[in-house]
Amino acid sequence: MSDIIQLLPDSVANQIAAGEVVQRPASAVKELVENAIDSGADKIQLILKDAGKALIQVIDNGCGMSATDARMCFERHATSKIRKAEDLFAIRTMGFRGEAMASIAAIAQVETKTRRHEDELGNCIIIEGSEVISQEPCATGAGTSTSIKNLFYNTPARRNFLKSNPVELRHIIDEFQRVALAHPQIFFTMHHDGQEVYHLPASQLKQRIVHLFGNNYNQRLVPVEEDTTIINLRGFVGKPEFAKRTRGEQFFFVNNRFIKDNYLNHAVMTAFEELLPEDTYPFYVLFIDIDPAKIDINVHPTKTEIKYQDEKAIYAIIRSAVKRSLGRYNITPSLDFDQENSIEHLITAKPLEQITPPGITFNPNFNPFDTPAKATPSPRESSYQSSNNPYRGGMPNNWETLYEISKQPTEQAQQEILPDASFEVNNQAVSKNSERQLFQIHNRYILSQIKSGFMLINQQAAHERILYERFLQQLQNHSGTSQQSLFPQSVTLNGSDFALLMELLPDIKALGFDIREFGKNTVVVDGVPADVNQSSEHQLLEHLLEGFKNNMAILKLDKRDNLARTLARNAATKAGVRLTLEEMNLLIDQLFACQMPNSALNGKPVISTFTMNELAERFEK
Repeated sequence: MSDIIQLLPDSVANQIAAGEVVQRPASAVKELVENAIDSGADKIQLILKDAGKALIQVIDNGCGMSATDARMCFERHATSKIRKAEDLFAIRTMGFRGEAMASIAAIAQVETKTRRHEDELGNCIIIEGSEVISQEPCATGAGTSTSIKNLFYNTPARRNFLKSNPVELRHIIDEFQRVALAHPQIFFTMHHDGQEVYHLPASQLKQRIVHLFGNNYNQRLVPVEEDTTIINLRGFVGKPEFAKRTRGEQFFFVNNRFIKDNYLNHAVMTAFEELLPEDTYPFYVLFIDIDPAKIDINVHPTKTEIKYQDEKAIYAIIRSAVKRSLGRYNITPSLDFDQENSIEHLITAKPLEQITPPGITFNPNFNPFDTPAKATPSPRESSYQSSNNPYRGGMPNNWETLYEISKQPTEQAQQEILPDASFEVNNQAVSKNSERQLFQIHNRYILSQIKSGFMLINQQAAHERILYERFLQQLQNHSGTSQQSLFPQSVTLNGSDFALLMELLPDIKALGFDIREFGKNTVVVDGVPADVNQSSEHQLLEHLLEGFKNNMAILKLDKRDNLARTLARNAATKAGVRLTLEEMNLLIDQLFACQMPNSALNGKPVISTFTMNELAERFEK
């Protein structure tokens, strides 16, 4: 029997390796941009078409490559970053494995133009599916320009699994943000389909955060800095009141490399303990500088996981540093006695002889029960007394009529103009609204009498169910009504949220939003759904997008179902709001008109019924 184990061809091995290294266009963007950073570039341009499916081009002004290096960089495990195994424990560069370029060249059409600063001519090399098509001298600028065209062109199964352009663009923006945050000293630009998405000049870290996430972040940042013998920690955390309900704005960098670490994230969350609202996550950008010999980054091909020698000490340092910064800059009020508007400047100095002690005068014959003697009225008093004033002269007239309202029958005060209707809850008849006796308990629950006892309705869950089914119907029929704003508001979002908004825009308009694009990462809101209470347009859109992302991450909902659920939760009447009798009747009528009146959006019941037998059992024990 012949041998059956054989070495795979390099092209096949590279395609297999590409499955781990290049999972989507964002992975290729990350590898190319990190190579540009390692080349020493201070200016990097990213150009995309069709969210990276048709073109990914990265242009830098780094050191460039020779003709031999340009060819060698596409070989497996060929790298300039390390020479021996010991170098793995002294890595300061972004890449070191030597797999990225070979993997990309195996599944795409790649063209690289490169020139060193000391050379007059550069080199152009074209590779398709690991096969070198051509390599020749060319005229090009100093640095390197790499273009990836038709990603996954020879692996159609992988290409078919790519998501829509807005989804893939959001993943690219996430990777771009991480790299741009880690290197604020580098000038970055990003263009997609001919439009500039980001223009990030070299700056300090705080300015880079503001350029990436918006000007409103300028007032939300609290600086963090701590130097120890184990690590040096620096960066910013967001103030607790600006925490969001979704993850995604939490960034840890170790030696300027973005990492994901639940253990260190827990250290930050414990520092915010008792400061955050429930189920919210703070913004933070934290940089850990540590000796490379004390960590191992060669854990995963994406290099986002790291092993530490002393995790517990790092945990304690991060937790105490963040907690101290929150107390110093945000929670504990500070007094500055050196300011010009201090207390001493509010007092005008006077000579001592001009200062007189305060005195107290009183009338020893004053009796509050004496009828005051008539005096000459002032002009204002005379005009008041000359008017038809029923309270003139002491006791008001007809004061006993004030108590007649208490003698009216309760039924008369509870008359409603809504049409009569009767329903069943758990096979028990509910009274018509003309016969209902409704009470609101702690501004949270509505109590209604039924023939066999009474029922309790969760007012917030009931309103959420009503709005959810209404919004779903509007999305299906494109029938949402819009309430136009007197003054249209412009709303600026960060790049990732703007891309998500553009993806959802047709469905958002179907709900009743009147939104139009207005420049880079900015939209103008001309109207909001009529069922939504008037509020800040920016806050409304931000909560809508945050809730959508949160539902997508946890529940994996359909897009329209997700939108309807999110907007219903934001627009519903919250617990703690007092309702009138008419509003309670209307809420009950609309609830029982729903398809699933007894099911809240979280799956819990909306209505609880209590029978007379249950009450009797409780009192007879």
